[in-house]
Amino acid sequence: MPRSDRLQATLIGTTAILMWSTLALLTALSGNIPPFQLTAMSFTIAFAIGVIFWLKQRINIISALHLPLKVWGLGVSGLFGYHCFYFIALQNAPTVDANLINYLWPVLIVLFSALLPGEKLKWFHIVGAIAGFAGAALLVMKGKSFSFESQYAIGYLAALICAFTWSGYSVLSRFFGSIPTHSVGGFCGVTAILAGICHGLFEPTVLPIGREWLAILGLGLGPVGLAFFTWDYGVKKGNIKVLGALSYSVPLLSTVLLILFGLAEPSSSIILACLLIVGGAVLAAKDYF
Repeated sequence: MPRSDRLQATLIGTTAILMWSTLALLTALSGNIPPFQLTAMSFTIAFAIGVIFWLKQRINIISALHLPLKVWGLGVSGLFGYHCFYFIALQNAPTVDANLINYLWPVLIVLFSALLPGEKLKWFHIVGAIAGFAGAALLVMKGKSFSFESQYAIGYLAALICAFTWSGYSVLSRFFGSIPTHSVGGFCGVTAILAGICHGLFEPTVLPIGREWLAILGLGLGPVGLAFFTWDYGVKKGNIKVLGALSYSVPLLSTVLLILFGLAEPSSSIILACLLIVGGAVLAAKDYF
């Protein structure tokens, strides 16, 4: 692939990172909607994005959904599996600890990318990813210390599975580069159904009110919708190591948005986290300089 095309694909993948940075804010604005219900509603909107694309491009929906089983397995395990284990982690471990373990996925993307054909892992990719993780840790931990406690073992394990699930999905997607990105719409549809089943089994239904509907719509259109389409294109066609390192800007941008909307307080640690994350991303992107 020409260098300019790869750069363009990387930039498209970066839009997913920008959209994911709004996840915490929109989730907070969505009120007290149970997690599986919120996932089902958001992914239903994401599925609608895929349907609209298929209709606009005059793609037969049946043929769009006619994919090899291994592709379905990767797509559904990536989208639904990640969210399912994330909720399990939050329910069985402190939120701070679970999020820190979960944020190993960008580092794992950088490391796993070395196994891909035509990819080379260099020292600055690793150092950049580690710097990003250090910055994310500062934001997530907020001055607290991580200490392993056996009663939270299930939550820790679920969070670790989250990290491996999303990094594995992102890297393995590279082997299915011939599968069009619009197929993500099908994965979103199945994820919505599975989340709806889990909601019916484990949660009460809470009806959104007022602006909560707008927040849910925003989730489905952005961080839990279009973001998965642009990420798919980015990891398949772009520089996956750079995307992995850049992913650590998600907690940073997310924190900045929460501060701007008065839902979080600024601190000196945010400045240090910014330096680590931005510096790590620039270092990981050294290929382009």
